[in-house]
Parts: sequence; C-alpha cells; structure tokens
Amino acid sequence: PNPVSVLVIGGGDGGVLREVLKHPSVKHAVLCDIDEAVPRVSKAFLPHMAAGFDDPRVTVHIGDGFKFLDDKKAEFDVIITDSSDPVGPANSLFQKPYFQLLKESLKPGGSISTQGECIWLHLPLINDLMTMTRTLFPVAEFAYTSIPTYPSGTIGFVVCTLDETRDLRTPLRDVENVRYWNKDVHRAAFTLPTFAQTVVDASKKPAAVKASGSPKKVLLLGSGFVAQPTADYILRRAENSLTIGCRNISTAQALASSLTGKATAISVDVSDEASLDAAVKEHDLIISLIPYTFHANVIKSAIKFKKNVVTTSYVSDAMKALEPEVIKAGITVLNEVGLDPGIDHLYAVKKIDEVHKAGGKITGFLSYCGGLPAPESADNPLGYKFSWSSRGVLLALGNSARLYSKGDLVEIDGKDLMSHANPYFISPAFAFVAYPNRDSTSFREKYLIPEAKTVVRGTLRYQGFPAFIKAFVDLGFLDETPKEWLSAGAGKDLAWKDVTAKAIGAKDNSESALIEKVLSLATFPSEAEEQRIVSGLRWVGLFSDEKVTPRGNLLDTLCATLEAKMQYEKGERDMVMLQHKFEIENKDGSTETVTSTLLEFGAPVGSGSPSSMATTVGVPCGIAVQLVLDGVISRVGVLAPYSRDIVDPIMTALELEGITMVEKVISRTEAK
Repeated sequence: PNPVSVLVIGGGDGGVLREVLKHPSVKHAVLCDIDEAVPRVSKAFLPHMAAGFDDPRVTVHIGDGFKFLDDKKAEFDVIITDSSDPVGPANSLFQKPYFQLLKESLKPGGSISTQGECIWLHLPLINDLMTMTRTLFPVAEFAYTSIPTYPSGTIGFVVCTLDETRDLRTPLRDVENVRYWNKDVHRAAFTLPTFAQTVVDASKKPAAVKASGSPKKVLLLGSGFVAQPTADYILRRAENSLTIGCRNISTAQALASSLTGKATAISVDVSDEASLDAAVKEHDLIISLIPYTFHANVIKSAIKFKKNVVTTSYVSDAMKALEPEVIKAGITVLNEVGLDPGIDHLYAVKKIDEVHKAGGKITGFLSYCGGLPAPESADNPLGYKFSWSSRGVLLALGNSARLYSKGDLVEIDGKDLMSHANPYFISPAFAFVAYPNRDSTSFREKYLIPEAKTVVRGTLRYQGFPAFIKAFVDLGFLDETPKEWLSAGAGKDLAWKDVTAKAIGAKDNSESALIEKVLSLATFPSEAEEQRIVSGLRWVGLFSDEKVTPRGNLLDTLCATLEAKMQYEKGERDMVMLQHKFEIENKDGSTETVTSTLLEFGAPVGSGSPSSMATTVGVPCGIAVQLVLDGVISRVGVLAPYSRDIVDPIMTALELEGITMVEKVISRTEAK
C-alpha cells in the first residue's frame, strides 16, 4: 500500500507518471517508453501532463519494455503498463510472456495495473487477459472508468497483486491533490455491468478436468525445447509423478532441474528394446517428444505393457500400421497435439462442424502457420532465426506439395516450391509470404469437407525469405551429395570463398568473380532483389575468408554457418502466427469469408520463460496428457484431434491457458 519503487511502461506523455508522484512513499519512479518523441512532444505541448519529468525521483529510459524488464528481478513495488491497443508490436504487451516478466520484476507482495481495453468492445480480449493473469497472480481483478475521449467512453484496467491477502477493491488510504479519484470512485470502478462481470467471473472457473486423486506415473521421452511447458503442465497436479528419459542422463537432469515441480531423470535408449521396455513398464503414460522415426518403437513397447502414449507428431505410416495391435491392447495413442499439427486442427474441426450443422458448406479452406522471430528480432537478410535444426528447416523447403485449388489438383515439385510463395495478408503490421506445405489433399477427408474446391495448408515467412532460399537452391547449396573435399579432414582449412568458387564453378575466388557467377546461375524477381540477395550472401560470408566448418556436403556445411549466425540472442523473442481462412456457403445461399487467427509472442531469450513455439506446442501436449490420464479422452486406437470428442476438451482447457484462435467475418455476400 506504500510503494517505494514504481515502474511505468509506456505512458510517454507523462500523465501516469504525474499521478504516481502524488504518492509520498514513492522514492524512485522509472518511465520506459519505446518512442523518445512522445515525452519530448508532451513536454513542449502538454506541460501540465509532463510535469513529472522534472521531478528528481524520476528516471526516463527510452527503449523496448520487454528488453528493459529482462534483467529486472524483484525490483519494483508497482508496475503500471500504459500501452496502446493490442495491434502490431503492442500486442505482445497483452500476452502471457510479458505478464510473466512483470511478475518476476515485482518485489514480494508487489502489484501491477495494465491497460485492459473496453468492456463494450473487447470482451473476448478481457476474458483472455483475466484467464491468463489468474494463472500467474493469486489475486487479479478487472476495473473500468470513464474516459470521454476513448472509444465508447471507457477504459479498463487489469489489476493484480502477489499478495494473496490483498483486497484490491478496497482503498487503504487517501491520496491528496487528486481531481477525479476518491475512495468511493475506487470501489465503484470494480462494479461491472452484468454482461462484463459474467465474462470476468468465467475466468475464475476451474479447469474442466477434475483430479482423479489416484497417483499417475508419466514418462517423458525427450528434452527438446517443447518439453518444459509440457512437463510443467503435468506437474501442476499433485497426484502426477514425472520421469524424464533421455539417452544422456545429464540432459534429463538439466530439464528436471528447470521445472516448477519435482521430476526424476533416467537414462533411456529408445533404440534399445530392453532399455525402452524397462522404462515404459513402470509408468502409466508415455509422452514421446523424440524424433518421429522412433515413435513406432515407443508404441510397440507401450502395446506390450498396455500403456497409453501421447505425441505431437503427425501419424506416420509406421505408427498407423500398429493400430490393430494398439486396439487389441486397449490403449490410447494420441498424436498431433501441438501447434501445427494440433491447435490448427482444434479450430478447423470446430468451425467446419458448426458450418455443417447449420446446413452450410465449406467451399474453400486455407491454413497457414509460421514460427518466426518477432519483428524487432528479425534482423538478418532472411528474416528468420533457428529454434530447431537448420537442416530440417532447409530440407523442408525442398519438399514437393499437393493441394486443391478451385477444384483442380495442383502438384508442385520441391525445386519449384519457393516460386509458389506469394504475399499473404493477415494484418497490416506484418509483411508475410505463404507457400504450400507437403500434401494438403488428405485434409479434405480428415476435416470432412469433400465439398471444398480449395484446400491448402502451408507455411508463413516474412517477405524476402523465399527469394533468398531460391538463390541457395539455384546455386546448389542445398545439395546433400557427399563431397570428399568437404570432409572433416580435407576441408578444415577451407575459406568460404574457396568453397563457393568450387561449388558454383567460378573462374577464381575473388568476390567479383563469385558474384559474376552467382548472377549467371540464379534468377531474381527484380534488380532491387538481386542487390538485396547478393548483399545477403555477403552477410552469410560466402565471399569471405571466413573458415568453413566442413560437414561432408554443401547443405550441412552451410547449416553450420547459418546456425552460428542466425540463433536467437539474449533478449530476443519469437512469434507464432496461425490463421485459418474459411470460404463458407450458408444454407440460405449467402457466402462468408471467416478467419480464425492466433498470434503469440514468446518470452525474451534468457528470461527463463518459454518461447511462443515451445508454449504453443508444449501446453496443448500437456493438456492432452492430462485428459488421457483422467479418462476424458479414452477412445482406443491411433488417434488425432479430428473429432469433437477429442477437440472440445483440449480446446476448453487450452483457452483457460489464454491460448485461443480469434474468429472474424472479413466479408459477406447476401443470397441472390
């Protein structure tokens, strides 16, 4: 109730800062705003608003609030976020990773207040905010007040505290020299209209899944980046015990030590039947987060001991072939419960089912997903950074694709895939391109939309990425063919300029000769793109004296360099964008285009919190595991979330975590 150290994120006009300084207990106030022009202009034209900037207790920091908070642990009594609306980069200030940083930056018993939008316009967002903050803070409330200049004349506040004994609705003392606030106004701010209170109260409901009470033993195989959110979700329930199995026990121990609860680490070699069997038989459920080629081994072991299995991978032919044995054993093998596949299925199946039940048809379905650097972290020529195997990323760019377009089957050879990347509009805040991903045609059957003339599932990247990758293809750098001169022994002293000259057949290794040969081999959409891509190749180091890390072929040798230059650095964060687009013909003959969109930003690297990719893959997986343990999902077989009996419980629990896809009707044509 008597804050000493206060942080204001945003609010560069100084208004919030001015009011903070009216509290006599405040000894130090920091204002962090990303735009230096806001305080400067406010001082010049709104001096009454900016009066606090001259107070000796104030420190002004110009920069990104996310990065500012990154190394501020237990430093502030109160943090106030005075942000703009959740559009573009400001959207991250409404996401869980940001609130996690706020929590970590508070002293014990500290409190936050953040911009909560408008009860008349933004109820879904308010629901998401309240649901999410109540997973982080013991006390979280919503209030609102009158602001005549704002849309609909009101603005909301999400107010949270780490002090579980605090009643945020009750003011504890008076504040002098204020023109609007008083104790009665404070109390009234938390009294909401019934329609808004219903939404806020809904976020207090417990998860749909009830604890069974009986002890459950879970074995998690793998320790990759998605494992931590999965493990943490499972450890929320006291009756669950978790064992982490990796070939190298130190890897398992490292993951176990990072978790919020206790886990046991063991050594398991999934390629050794005896080692795998010994671990599987001691547990009730097996989570397989290892490479998909080993899932069949895990399922075979689970069949022997009648244990359930959950994976985030697509159902492979090898896994599907085991279904008769899975059914005979009476076990559940649930797959495709991550992001893509996973969350994408949930909201596709939901919307398609709703349209069909209303007598409508899906005439077109497009779904694109991308795991990308957040815009401020996309600072290299490809606009991309690696959070997993660079080899896997680059090889995926050479996969062939099959899709339906306006009733026609379209097949694209892998070498031509990047030529089919086209600009794709989702939001004016982002410049995306989209290209098809492998075989989309099977989803006409899986999603039960035989009437659909267009079915495309694909990948999102920032504009400029495909043309750059196409240059790598044209120059032969994605070639996996073994080359003796790139073996570990023979190539250890090679410079990149020598490798490039030999790979592309340049007359010598001078930069001018290399560029001349590049221009003869590669094609570019424009002169500007030619200059950009050549500059990018220079940035990668292909014309330089830099020594290569030889890995036996051109692809893997290139990967070694890209991995070194294109990793996420401390303070950088990733982003996930997923959007479905449904072309709908309604029963009455009218047509609609409806989008369903997920945008998530990850926590900054080094913050201790997960990336958006880890969260959106790991949390759905953890939810699916708990639903199987509780018997909510109990169907026998090799399964994926293509039916409402699996989709609905996962989606309900996922939305309690603040992860959801938001639907919008973007166009409508009335029946003729």
